Amino acid sequence: MLLEQINRPEDLKRLSMAELEVLAGEIRQFLIEKLSVTGGHLSSNLGVVELTIALHTLFHSPYDKLLFDVGHQAYVHKILTGRKDKFDTLRKYKGLCGFIKRSESEHDVWEAGHSSTSLSAAMGMAMARDLKGEHNKVVAIIGDGAITGGMALEAMNHIGHEKKNIMVILNDNEMSIAPNVGAIHNYLSKIRSDRHYLKAKEEVEHLLKKIPAIGGTLAKTAEKLKDSLKYFVLNGVWFEELGFTYIGPVDGHNLPVLLDTLKQAEKVVGPVLVHVVTMKGKGYTPAEQDSHSWHGPGPYKIESGQVLKSVGPPMYTEVFGNTLIQMAEQDSRIVAVTPAMPGGSGLLKFAKQFPSRMIDVGIAEQHAATLCAGLASEGLKPVFAVYSTFLQRAYDQVVHDICRPKLNVAFAIDRAGFVGPDGETHQGVYDIAFLRSLPNMVLMMPKDEKELQDMMQTALEYDEGPIAYRYPRNSGVGANLDEAPKAIPIGTWETLRDGDYAAVLAVGPMVQVALEASEQLAKEGIKLRVVNARFIKPLDEAYLHQLANESIPIITMEEGAIQGGFGSAVMEFFAANHFTGLHVNVMGIPDYFVEHGSVKEQREEVGLTAHNLIAEVKKLVPRKRQRA
Repeated sequence: MLLEQINRPEDLKRLSMAELEVLAGEIRQFLIEKLSVTGGHLSSNLGVVELTIALHTLFHSPYDKLLFDVGHQAYVHKILTGRKDKFDTLRKYKGLCGFIKRSESEHDVWEAGHSSTSLSAAMGMAMARDLKGEHNKVVAIIGDGAITGGMALEAMNHIGHEKKNIMVILNDNEMSIAPNVGAIHNYLSKIRSDRHYLKAKEEVEHLLKKIPAIGGTLAKTAEKLKDSLKYFVLNGVWFEELGFTYIGPVDGHNLPVLLDTLKQAEKVVGPVLVHVVTMKGKGYTPAEQDSHSWHGPGPYKIESGQVLKSVGPPMYTEVFGNTLIQMAEQDSRIVAVTPAMPGGSGLLKFAKQFPSRMIDVGIAEQHAATLCAGLASEGLKPVFAVYSTFLQRAYDQVVHDICRPKLNVAFAIDRAGFVGPDGETHQGVYDIAFLRSLPNMVLMMPKDEKELQDMMQTALEYDEGPIAYRYPRNSGVGANLDEAPKAIPIGTWETLRDGDYAAVLAVGPMVQVALEASEQLAKEGIKLRVVNARFIKPLDEAYLHQLANESIPIITMEEGAIQGGFGSAVMEFFAANHFTGLHVNVMGIPDYFVEHGSVKEQREEVGLTAHNLIAEVKKLVPRKRQRA
């Protein structure tokens, strides 16, 4: 097999065109086989096989900088840069990362777990290159969904203004994670269906050159004629108005044409955009037919395309989506808003039932947040369904446009806590710290899926400003969902198991961990109180006063960053109220980025398990006995 001979990008340069095309087929088969075991981003990578081969054949990585926008499209890049033998460990603990990772390879020059950042980074690298007097190429590969992101548009405006030598590859597969929305997507669709602009422009230039004694005046007229043709044909006008030379669209699966086009683009002085049209899932029929479902599947059967799913309670995301439908049937004020994640956020059913009340803004978290503010200002009840890691991108809007004017926006924060194989770029462990510091914000997390429903009802009935409920990526615990949701009094906790040796104030999934530890300790005669600290803000101050008066040792437990987290809030309360002599131990995520692996492995790494909690409690027991 040719693939066995490819260990670095230089190995591609000795292959013939026919061999490169054979290699493309081998890489597709390699991806289909490996990802059937590990899971991962399949359809997007199947779509960029030829494009990645062409880039590494033409350019000289890592001297030339290849920046991939997000890691969804970087598996082929990893294969061609010496990491194919590690694909059995893809997205596994201590194994190959599913995204670009600088510490993993010198060829990974830009890390990105969130979209729309590659163009800004490319501009920075190009400016650094010019300041240092170097001559390497800078190439950013960005999808048609990601290029609609505000940051990408800001970068394009700057690149076009500065006229830096940067190549942008627009990987146009007509789809990001969800179907693309917006004017730019429609514009690209028009370009795809139009004539080939570059060919038309070249033909006009060829004809003009045949005119004898063209002269200076006529030359200027000729340029205007070419520009007029550009507007007539329409291809790439928008990009060229931003200062880019536009080339395309070109078939992203035709290697000879693709290589010729990239060679031509390489000669362009100034910024150039190559519009490459690809097919997500190419080479694997199930992924071709439904690239959305095959964006990031788990393990699957290659022959049938059946994704292997575990049987058990529904995912929190599913409970959220179904419950929101039930509530929307009763309350016409509810509007769902998502930044390009209707499937991941469990809103596809909602979209079918309430198409006019389902708003997908595309990859535009900032816009989504302020849009929700506008909806709320007019009396509606917007529910902003967003992954914790993506909410970070809209922080300014949450602060100024929602919290400050005290608008009734509900935040449904999915993927809160550890996210398993997606790893450090997607861990939802910082939203507690960055939200609880905001005035007017209420922040909750349920112990199970039934309590999630109750928190959704609480948010619906709450009219005093923004309110957020965060929930994990995993399945629920099997709680009974038959009862109608009931609102929970704001800022109240509940005691799930009584005890006097120590009290564990647990948040979200940590409640089950604390209950498990409590059961094991009970067998040894140690009574551990387990408190469901379901409100992170406001805290249950009456309960905290009670604990302080009891002088009982306290342990806080959260699947979130320790710095600025729930445990910090508890200690701040005791300090502000001048309680002294209390023992408070904070268990959470230390001050470093936790890498990919299973959630179980990630919890074990940072010490958020029943075993770790039992060890902490046993350290406290002698102190309790001494007081007695």
